[in-house]
Amino acid sequence: MHEQIAANKRTSVLLVVGAFVFFGLVGMALGYVFGTGVTGLVVALVVATVLSVSSYLYGDRLVLASSRAREVTAQDEPRLHNLVEGLAIAAGIPKPRIYVVPEQAPNAFATGRDPEHASIAVTQGLLATMNRVELEGVIGHELAHVLDRDMLLGTIVATLVGAVVLMSEFLMRSWLWGGIGGRRGNDSNGGPATLILFGIGFALMVIAPIAGEIIKRAVSRNREFLADAQGAMLTRYPPGLAAALRKIAASPTAMHSANNATAHLWLSQPSRIEGEKLGPLEKIFATHPPIAERIKRLEEM
Repeated sequence: MHEQIAANKRTSVLLVVGAFVFFGLVGMALGYVFGTGVTGLVVALVVATVLSVSSYLYGDRLVLASSRAREVTAQDEPRLHNLVEGLAIAAGIPKPRIYVVPEQAPNAFATGRDPEHASIAVTQGLLATMNRVELEGVIGHELAHVLDRDMLLGTIVATLVGAVVLMSEFLMRSWLWGGIGGRRGNDSNGGPATLILFGIGFALMVIAPIAGEIIKRAVSRNREFLADAQGAMLTRYPPGLAAALRKIAASPTAMHSANNATAHLWLSQPSRIEGEKLGPLEKIFATHPPIAERIKRLEEM
């Protein structure tokens, strides 16, 4: 298990480095296509930095607001507060703020830039369907995300992907309006080499959003396996989380507040399709590994 945790951490680092490198290549290609040299890269990095800082400081508030989560006190949800407080003490971190999401689908997520500014949100459906051991397994998983500062990792990757998509859309619109084509057509220094490089840069712009989404989902899936393992270590009872995942997989209820921007934060891939399975497109772009594989790994611990 410890080897798996170490391998997951190494893979996450490599994926984030890959995201930065890919983003840099896209910025350089954009600068060349517009004939501005490194200016395009500089502008792209400035925009990405501003977005990253804003998301890092205020991202948790936006996530909680978008999910319609409401903060609850110990008087409102004594069992939930008791479990969170006990596991937070065991983990050696401050007790996170606790929220309940008005959704009947059983699910949960953690948010916050560090353990001192963390929040845990669970759905009403999770509270209604889980017994104490299963709920403890879920809370342990979410606290593992808090310990690993996954919000910071997710913010970096998601921001890079978002910036790449914005650049790609800008390039496509400019090309459709004839701005780039007319500019290059009037360039007396153009030639076969220029056209080839332009083609490479344009192709990179087209595949950038797809590659970015692949990187984001690879990071998210990798972190879920790690949080499962660390959460099980925290509760010292892997069957608890495994049983919770089985109930979540069997739930036919759809998520109404889920969206692509926050899907990677939830304990399980939030389906917006009624029924026990994800829709076809959601399977292709799933941010989580299959629940069956997660349960199998927990059973082997």
